[in-house]
Amino acid sequence: MTAPAAPPPAPPLSGLRVLDLATLFAGPLAATLLGDFGADVVKVEHPRRPDPSRGHGPAKDGVGLWWKLLGRNKRTMTLDLSTPGGRATLLRLAADADVIVENFRPGTLEKWDLGWAELSAANPRLVLARVTGFGQFGPYARRPGFGTLAEAMSGFAAATGEPDGPPTLPPFGLADSIAGLATAYAVMTALAARERTGRGQVVDMAIIEPILTVLGPQPLWYDQLGHVQPRTGNRSTNNAPRNTYRTADGKWVAVSTSAQSIAERVLRLVGRPDLAAEPWFGSGTGRAAHADVLDEAVGAWIARRTRTEVIEAFEKAEAAVAPVQDVRDVMTDPQYAALNTITTVQDDPELGTLRMQNVLFRLSETPGAIRWAGRPHGADTDTILAELGLTDSEITSLRKEGAL
Repeated sequence: MTAPAAPPPAPPLSGLRVLDLATLFAGPLAATLLGDFGADVVKVEHPRRPDPSRGHGPAKDGVGLWWKLLGRNKRTMTLDLSTPGGRATLLRLAADADVIVENFRPGTLEKWDLGWAELSAANPRLVLARVTGFGQFGPYARRPGFGTLAEAMSGFAAATGEPDGPPTLPPFGLADSIAGLATAYAVMTALAARERTGRGQVVDMAIIEPILTVLGPQPLWYDQLGHVQPRTGNRSTNNAPRNTYRTADGKWVAVSTSAQSIAERVLRLVGRPDLAAEPWFGSGTGRAAHADVLDEAVGAWIARRTRTEVIEAFEKAEAAVAPVQDVRDVMTDPQYAALNTITTVQDDPELGTLRMQNVLFRLSETPGAIRWAGRPHGADTDTILAELGLTDSEITSLRKEGAL
């Protein structure tokens, strides 16, 4: 007789309750990442003004697709926090929560008597993650803040683009996404501290800050050398050849030579070992100073071959290359397929079968999973309030008040 299969292990964050009060991208993304690994995430939206991400970007049959990604693994409820009933209900929810993520302007929760003093009184173990453009204090704190402003203020835009072109912003939510990743890490750090102290705390996440870490040592360079990183297009000031190159079939590849050994292999591959023998070739900065001659050598070799031929030759030479892909290529790329980076979500009640990015990383023993895509506005309100102990008449009363 075969022994019954052992039940799968519980997700690592199962039992963790997260209230997502935030809108748009950075705060909600942090909550999504927690939900992907088992946290019970309750998305709290205004009854009449849902998260604007539901209406951002392309939609299918009137259903916003960005929300399907950002709202995955979240139950949804409505609550107007500015009403007495909404305030009282949030405090009841907070008493049983581990984490609240919010991105109101500083002072907004306090205006509703829902600041840290009230929330921590309701639950001393609560972690409150406050995600704003500029942080909770300072001269800009009360300004409206979006990722675009962080990309501009941080130095990212100033260093991005062609040398003779304007500062360039990314065509997607870069700073917001970086801040979302950082907020999820900050929340887990605060929860780890709670294991030692027994008390929660406030996470103050300013979207203008995490992108500075991603930009590397620019402040250190300026502090010690007065160096301001210029715009260099696809080139790097630290090594060469590093660029995108067009192939004979009209496609593009990217080449990177951050390691000296890789740079030497590339130049041997393209038939220019003489350049690798030059004295300046021995350092990344030396190669960067001669980027024109290196780009000409590499670009001319690549231009005579198809993209498939280029990639096969680079792989054989153990040199670093990648195709420049758009989303159509990503969806069929064999490496992404092997990693299951793009996964299928079944049985969405609005759109059926969906394909989207999988959870952020793989754990060997307690993996994360997408249990469902973003749900309709307020779909779980009554269920969540019933779990909280509210009666049908209390829920009806809140609805009449406009709190739901």
